[in-house]
Amino acid sequence: MPTRLSPAEWVRRRRADLVDRRLEVAGARAFGRLDSLGESWHIVDWSETGLSRRHDESDPLGARAGFLAVGPGGVFAVTVADQRLFRVLIVGDVVQINGRRLGYVAEAKRAAARAATALSTAAGVAVRVAPVLAFTGAGALSTHGATTTCVITTDRDLDKALTSGGHRITPETATRLARIARDSAPAG
Repeated sequence: MPTRLSPAEWVRRRRADLVDRRLEVAGARAFGRLDSLGESWHIVDWSETGLSRRHDESDPLGARAGFLAVGPGGVFAVTVADQRLFRVLIVGDVVQINGRRLGYVAEAKRAAARAATALSTAAGVAVRVAPVLAFTGAGALSTHGATTTCVITTDRDLDKALTSGGHRITPETATRLARIARDSAPAG
């Protein structure tokens, strides 16, 4: 006979389910916008790389997803944050949503560093991975002195942000790097 959950456990489970659903929707929304990039771009989900995302229970807004985008523009570690209807204020590396300071930029940089280390080790050459923080949702995005070490964009402009740097690698190199990212499963 299954045991009944206490009211507190039930609420925790419902919140976790809501965050997981929001995470899937935010990631899918950003992922769906990348169809316009073309066949030379490869999108590799974090779960395929072994660099799985850990979501932070202390983050009340919490839905973050991520993936690697590999194409002629380079290699990008994309972190997707769901802002919902809240206004996002960005000053340097500080992201503030609904009055709370969140470490999204630092998280995006850590994800890019982990991906760069894993890809460089597997490929045998130094691979530069640029961090990207993409916000989904209907809230406003205000920047005052935005960071120069992380690309910050919305899900609607993600494809433009990835291609804005021009061509840095060949499509063949992008294909090889995407295959390496999928085949290697580093301990993360």
